[in-house]
Amino acid sequence: MPAGDKVLLVDDHEDNLFALYSALAPLGYPLESATSGDAALKAVLRGGVAVMVLDVVMPGVSGLDVLRYMQRLEQTRRIPVILVTGMGVDAQLSRTAMRLGAADLLVKPIDPWSLCIKVGYLHRFAHRPPDLAPRVPAPPATRAAH
Repeated sequence: MPAGDKVLLVDDHEDNLFALYSALAPLGYPLESATSGDAALKAVLRGGVAVMVLDVVMPGVSGLDVLRYMQRLEQTRRIPVILVTGMGVDAQLSRTAMRLGAADLLVKPIDPWSLCIKVGYLHRFAHRPPDLAPRVPAPPATRAAH
């Protein structure tokens, strides 16, 4: 499935969504927002999402729950997700985020310049032709001990 063009912004606080919109609007990508984990899942399932910026702590379905669900589906597992949190970062959250396939984990308040660079890079990466994708070499064959 080809990558979409939209950047999906997900946060349960309208003021945070406004800040994300304000930071990312100059990039020129279509922006869509969702205020819950359920709404975020519906948006990615509709298609057209190239990158998601996703709050970790939300009532009901959390950002980590959204990421877990996305990783189970072929149609959504390749969408890069930048997790954001206002609760600070601890080692457990970082490990969980990376294990679930998050592209990055940012702490609020987010530096707008840094966010733009990351979203721009991930958006370009999402549109990279498959033949230009980085190739991971196969592990070397092991010889049986004699």
